[in-house]
Amino acid sequence: MKKDIQPTPPVEDVAIVAVIEEEHQGELEWSIYLFNMKEHEIQTVLVSSSGYGQVDGRDVKTSTLRYFLEDVPKLSFRKIEPIKDDLFVLHNEYWVSFYENGRLLDKKFTFEPGQITQENTIPLPFIGKKGVLIR
Repeated sequence: MKKDIQPTPPVEDVAIVAVIEEEHQGELEWSIYLFNMKEHEIQTVLVSSSGYGQVDGRDVKTSTLRYFLEDVPKLSFRKIEPIKDDLFVLHNEYWVSFYENGRLLDKKFTFEPGQITQENTIPLPFIGKKGVLIR
């Protein structure tokens, strides 16, 4: 019955991060990472990414890409994908699903248009680089 259904706990201490990888011929290269800031491993991690929005008054939607990251150890990170800066004018959405303590959890993370910029970067834990972090 209804009383037997347990609410899904909120996803905490997991983040999606746009990281400045390096400069290549005077241009910044960005990559998207998953950060596990928990004190324990998360398992069977699946990530789906897509972009959507308007460019020059017309609706634009990117392909949906899916990634299987296996298990992500505690206090660590995994690279998801490189991202081109011409996509920063779109909403860049990442759905993350994983098992934690035998329970399936998921959360949507969205970079808003214009959010991924060098001005919005902060020093990041684990990776020793700068980036834009969303929780």
